[in-house]
Amino acid sequence: MGSSTEYVNVPWELMESFVKEAFVGYGVPKKDAQICTDVLIEADRRGIESHGVNRFKPIYIDRIKAGIQKPVTEIEILKETHTTAVLDAHHGMGQVAGVRAMEMAIQKAKQYGMGMVAVRNSTHYGIAGYFTSMAIDNGCVGITGTNARPSIAPTFGVQNMLGTNPLTIGFPTDEEFPFNLDCATSIIQRGRIEYYARIGQDCPKGTVIDQDGNALTDSPSILKALTAGDAALTPLGGIGEELAGYKGYGYAVAVEVLSAALQAGTYLTDLDNKDKDGNQKPYQLGHFFIAIDTEAFMGLDTFKTTAGNIMRALRASRKAPGQERIYTAGEKEYLTWLERKDKGLPVSRGVQPELIAVRDELGLNQYVFPFE
Repeated sequence: MGSSTEYVNVPWELMESFVKEAFVGYGVPKKDAQICTDVLIEADRRGIESHGVNRFKPIYIDRIKAGIQKPVTEIEILKETHTTAVLDAHHGMGQVAGVRAMEMAIQKAKQYGMGMVAVRNSTHYGIAGYFTSMAIDNGCVGITGTNARPSIAPTFGVQNMLGTNPLTIGFPTDEEFPFNLDCATSIIQRGRIEYYARIGQDCPKGTVIDQDGNALTDSPSILKALTAGDAALTPLGGIGEELAGYKGYGYAVAVEVLSAALQAGTYLTDLDNKDKDGNQKPYQLGHFFIAIDTEAFMGLDTFKTTAGNIMRALRASRKAPGQERIYTAGEKEYLTWLERKDKGLPVSRGVQPELIAVRDELGLNQYVFPFE
């Protein structure tokens, strides 16, 4: 994870309390601030730094201050049936809209076997795996996806058209941790590039292309080029068709459609946060949430046993030479939490001054960080 001088561990309780109070300080109601904090901190618990405290200020606080994201989330139910619903988040906090939507999907699933809720006019909702975890905790299979500002080029193209559009699936097992597949449909996502830029690391070759289709690797330059529209992320599989980049492209399109068409939402390049005059505007993102109650099939215990057997068989299969173990989705995140729970949340050198600036701006002087 880097040398000890690059990271300082902050106690979980301290960071959680600070982030929550900071959200409140910028106008987020206390109950909603707790939700936003939970989603953010959970990313760091799982080792997903690209969506954790690293993004607290630039993605959420700065957007609230810029007026393109509302701290108070007013959710409107546009349409509802026994098993479905369409919500309008009115540019509020994406985490709050996500929790409300998945709660509705789970409730419908528990009553009718399956539930699906679509959301429009939302904002960045954090790690998608948080919402599938909600379903898992209720004995359900959880599925969610979201579109995002354009950053992926279609196969054989170079223009930013699709977001990193995660297709996330989670379900319970009889093991200590569930199966939770939470990943973008690009090889790399913008948050990871931001993280690399902070720690001075290059992006892997083949994950980003310029307007001539050439691979780019310098992380700070990539961020500028992405913002200017001069670079694009490649879909899963990479450049062209040789390694099946069209598969990642196809999955990204599927998520885009499900995140926009069901709720008559915004899509593709209209998700850029600039209007025709170059002024900032809300992102107008769309999400979808699906819950499937295992009890509506052969029961939770049967499901968990079968799923667990599959995971154990995969991990026990023949390993490649030099490899110590095989993992299943959610396992590494679980192991990261076991390693971090007593050490605290690792905060990188680049993020430390941002947290201090937020604290000082709000006058939350009761918080003193270990890195000061």
